[in-house]
Amino acid sequence: MKRLVPLLLFLLLAACTAQAAQRTLKVRARYLNIPVSDRTERGRLSFHALGADDLTVLVRLAEGEPDYWVFKDLTPYRGQTLTLTYEGSDAALGRLFVADTIMGQTTMYREPQRPQFHFTTRRGWVNDPNGLIYHDGQYHLFYQHNPYERDWQNMHWGHATSPDLLHWEELDDALFPDSLGMMFSGSAVFDRENTSGLGSKRHPPLVFAYTNDGAFETQCIAYSTDGGFTLHKYRGGQPVIDSYARWQSHDLRDPRLFWYAPGQHWVMALYELDGISIYTSTNMLDWTWQSHTPGFFECPDLFELPVDGRPGETRWVMSGASGTYMVGRFDGRTFTPIGGKYCYTSGTIYAAQTITDAPDGRRIQIGWGRVTHPGMPFRGMMLLPTELSLRQTADGLRLASQPVREVASLLRPVLDVPQALSARQAAESLQPHALSDGLHLRATLHFAHAVGGALELDGQRIVDYDLNHNLLVGRFYSSQDPTSMNLDVDIYIDRTSVEVFVDGGLYSYSMERRPNETRSGFRFTRDDITVSRLHVDTVDSVWR
Repeated sequence: MKRLVPLLLFLLLAACTAQAAQRTLKVRARYLNIPVSDRTERGRLSFHALGADDLTVLVRLAEGEPDYWVFKDLTPYRGQTLTLTYEGSDAALGRLFVADTIMGQTTMYREPQRPQFHFTTRRGWVNDPNGLIYHDGQYHLFYQHNPYERDWQNMHWGHATSPDLLHWEELDDALFPDSLGMMFSGSAVFDRENTSGLGSKRHPPLVFAYTNDGAFETQCIAYSTDGGFTLHKYRGGQPVIDSYARWQSHDLRDPRLFWYAPGQHWVMALYELDGISIYTSTNMLDWTWQSHTPGFFECPDLFELPVDGRPGETRWVMSGASGTYMVGRFDGRTFTPIGGKYCYTSGTIYAAQTITDAPDGRRIQIGWGRVTHPGMPFRGMMLLPTELSLRQTADGLRLASQPVREVASLLRPVLDVPQALSARQAAESLQPHALSDGLHLRATLHFAHAVGGALELDGQRIVDYDLNHNLLVGRFYSSQDPTSMNLDVDIYIDRTSVEVFVDGGLYSYSMERRPNETRSGFRFTRDDITVSRLHVDTVDSVWR
């Protein structure tokens, strides 16, 4: 018995230590401010109140001085008693406080590493864009969001709206983790005829498909009857697709919805195991598997584009998360490639999605920029919205991408030199603008030898062209004239990113901007490079 006493005491102490800390508070203000420390372990923080769904997330609560603050909008809990439970320190839980302002709100969007003309969230982690749709005069951007940390976890759907694709208003998160798992990527459509029955003929719904990431990945449906501002999870038969039995795989995610008019049915393109599957439905609640195209990973998209802008001649484009695509034909059930697999963009971009119902029939795309913004309470961004087109080239049909025309409203000309300049002259002309918060430059670079050359900004090569091996920043690229020694570049430089569009958008790439300590400005690596048609604009901040 004596031997059992220490063991029993140990177990009792362990049980007391493991007991979760708990607080209750009356919600009389809008925001719960939450201190975060990267030096602490994650613990489970649960929110519970009558009339609101329970929510449990993983948070690194700071006991001492936090590295940064995050927040939760308590509007759904206003007037209620909220119970907070934390599997961690009582002291850390005690540091949370409620206020009508966000901690650090006065410097929000003014932080030193805040991008000036790209969307970033106020706080937390951002990845894939989701549910992109234009409706009632507003662009809706939903996105993968961890509001509690600047690292990946707790996947919600964040939400922002914009009248012009540039000036975004961030709203409260739209979808929250639940008993089936976290909210992974998905898409949105406008169900004009209320085929889903989730709205009415008078008030047709927006319908959202998303992946629930739990023990298995399954596809679920949400809907909105107020134009996309409030999302309700469909409760009638979730999930609507559970395809684990077919594939015996966890990799079943990222549903992309669209209406196929010739067949009068809905289509879902879904990443499954090793490629993109096609499902069809008449109501978006009951789905039938039709076909599968291997060779893609995550975040599928499938859309029709005119060839060289001719409406009577169209082809379909199937793409995946990494910027690879195939051109082909689609009959509503099966995609048939008519050429090879190509890449039109690379770099920080990932998981790009096109906007449903964009005005003027444009096919507009937004991609996630994998950019860290060192020292900031947020991570990740959306790259510039681009318009996609399908062009007939010397190599066949190719996808091209250029910044949307709305970006021009932010540009303020500061330099225009039509005549040719030497590398030294061009660098001297650019140097006064090297410290600009936002910069756009357009030029044609002429290379005198097949070895190529580079343009540097603060020691970082933002254009690096090797004509001998046809490598552009390390990736194969050949212009339409394979004997040409020229490269047309269109470059957008923000505080933490660089985006480069080459030869009218036939290829583009992006990178995280990492200036050296000397801030050496612009420099060409070879004196025999010449520059013509140099044009420079400053770019207005979208936050002012």
